[in-house]
Amino acid sequence: MNVTLDNPSTVAAPFGDRFAHVARLDLPGGALLVLAGQVAVDDTGAVVAPGDAGAQAARIFEIIDGVLAAHGATLADVVQIRTYMTNLDDLPAYAAVRRRLFPAAPGTVPPTSTTVEVSRLFLPGAVLEVEVTAAVRTTA
Repeated sequence: MNVTLDNPSTVAAPFGDRFAHVARLDLPGGALLVLAGQVAVDDTGAVVAPGDAGAQAARIFEIIDGVLAAHGATLADVVQIRTYMTNLDDLPAYAAVRRRLFPAAPGTVPPTSTTVEVSRLFLPGAVLEVEVTAAVRTTA
């Protein structure tokens, strides 16, 4: 098993370069991508749409999509989503974005999911933090 920690150029570097955006575990037949928690920030690190769960969710999944793309994956490869919210009353706005990006079409099952409420996140104005794990099959 080969493990690579990466900060792909497809997204802004993490705050202070204190962590990796993704851990890639290369396995026979593919790779497992474990992404760090992402918050809704622009390329300068400023929070996007402070307090707006729907707008923040859209931005977070844009960032996640960029990290996945750098490793040959898409949102369709996501197998687990972990969400930290500062207010579960914002769940409908977040869920609307999730339904658009992970549609439950007939015969399909969306990724596994955990959502918890937390008292606060590390950036003022951030109301969501999302982590995902993706499984990517290599083509033969």
